[in-house]
Amino acid sequence: MKQQIDNFLDTSGLLCPEPVMMLHQAVRSMAAGQVIEVKATDPSTTRDIPKFCLFLGHELIEQSEAEGAYSYTIRLQKEE
Repeated sequence: MKQQIDNFLDTSGLLCPEPVMMLHQAVRSMAAGQVIEVKATDPSTTRDIPKFCLFLGHELIEQSEAEGAYSYTIRLQKEE
């Protein structure tokens, strides 16, 4: 079953730290529990985006790589 995506962020062609900065900005306008999909081409996102999720408590649902493109599906932390 495919995960429902609430927002999509394409950071293709951008280099560190821009993809994570753009993700942080996108997350600010979303509600807790929503899901964002991020597309990137910068290999450093394989390190930076999982750390971003861990640090802020977001759930990294899926991470994949195909033909030099990286994809991340993230569920935002529910507010406590």
